[in-house]
Amino acid sequence: MDLMLFAPEITMVVTGLAVLLIGLFLPVESKKVLGYLASLGILIALYFTVASLGTNALAFYDTLSVDALSQFFKIVFLVVALLFSIAAVKYTEGSKNTEEFYVLAIFATIGMMFVASANDLMVLFVAFELASISTYALSGFEKNNAQSLEASIKYFLIGSLSAALMLFGITFLYGVTGTTSIPGIAAGAAALAASPIGILAVVLLIAGFGFKIALVPFHMWAPDTYQGSPSLVSSLLAAGSKKMGIVAAFKVFIVALIALKVEWQIAFAILAVITMTVGNAAALSQTSVKRMLAYSSLAQAGYITMAFVVLTPMALGGGILYALSHGFMKAGAFIVTAAVVYMVLSENKDAQNPDHIDNFRGLGRRMPITALSMTVFVFALAGIPLTAGYMSKFVLFSSTIQAGFAWLAVIAILNSALSLYYYAKIVKYMYFLPTEGKKVSEPLPYTLALVVAVAGVLAIGFWPEPFIYWAMEAAKVLLAGGM
Repeated sequence: MDLMLFAPEITMVVTGLAVLLIGLFLPVESKKVLGYLASLGILIALYFTVASLGTNALAFYDTLSVDALSQFFKIVFLVVALLFSIAAVKYTEGSKNTEEFYVLAIFATIGMMFVASANDLMVLFVAFELASISTYALSGFEKNNAQSLEASIKYFLIGSLSAALMLFGITFLYGVTGTTSIPGIAAGAAALAASPIGILAVVLLIAGFGFKIALVPFHMWAPDTYQGSPSLVSSLLAAGSKKMGIVAAFKVFIVALIALKVEWQIAFAILAVITMTVGNAAALSQTSVKRMLAYSSLAQAGYITMAFVVLTPMALGGGILYALSHGFMKAGAFIVTAAVVYMVLSENKDAQNPDHIDNFRGLGRRMPITALSMTVFVFALAGIPLTAGYMSKFVLFSSTIQAGFAWLAVIAILNSALSLYYYAKIVKYMYFLPTEGKKVSEPLPYTLALVVAVAGVLAIGFWPEPFIYWAMEAAKVLLAGGM
């Protein structure tokens, strides 16, 4: 077996161990170097992943696959991890637990990468748990912050429930087909379709993945967890962890359970409509920007779920492209919030609700690069042309209409129009409402991460062809495996 197939994962493991060991011997004031080391390791892993685009191989007794789909999502996870690690240089400044923060994030990313490569449900489940356990700890990283601890406990409890449901579903699939191999389960389609156990497995897996992706009504953990967690951790959860659930659901439903398509297609149609509508409606009344972004994230998950309903090559490619675009947009928006929280707490360390929308008043004058970046992110999330959000929605919504699901596209377009209200509200606060605060120096790590994220959003918007091509190549893996 060629170990170079997994050079990105090996690089991440080596980076995580190096950060942990070096951090043990560094004084607190020198631990900033760990952020640079983590970012370098992620960049190297990203290089190996991009360099291996076009590779197709199976490894470890066919339990892992390297193909266009896995490589595409690894790029999504590594991009989000890179933005996270760059911005975390400032967030972890002066913290004696810096190495733990980076190691947990790196191992969470490794778990996500193995989920993308999983060709067997047990490998997928173990990788899922590696990422989940790491992010449970990250959510409660601020041990003296009651909101952070509450977020971590809620995330852990709901995450454990979803893991149990998912494991039950997997055991039923094994009981009917006699295998946990994803292609093997697809080959046992006749037995699954003929048995009521197959339907029960579908119900349990939809609930399990629904929790991970935060589809309504399985979303109750997301707003509290995203609001209470450190803003950078929220960026990793919304932009990375959620995509892990999406790629896993793609593999399980579209490849392994395609024989039961009629049953789960209807369920996903209902969940998509409810999720995008509830997410946008709830976001309208929020005064916490992190909570608003959390509900917005639900709505975006609803849009991506449309790919499970339409199931055409273009729709699947659109859903996959949306995952990459959302990684840039949502991670960037949460990093902006982290910068604002830093600004507020720098002026008053006892400030309550530092992510309140009132703290965004006059941000265009106080932190011009941060405000401009937020404007790009929220416009992209709303689907304004020449941004990644517009291109992703265009591909996904147009493919939905072409496939005969015009009603679903109309609901999505109406929801997208509704979201303009709360996105515009943030822009109004940043540029049109006065503030008594003075201009502040924008921290370089946050600014650098935001510039990278804005570049990604605009690159997909202005030059979409290569990104659409890669997304369509990734969609072909699903089509070849399950349809």
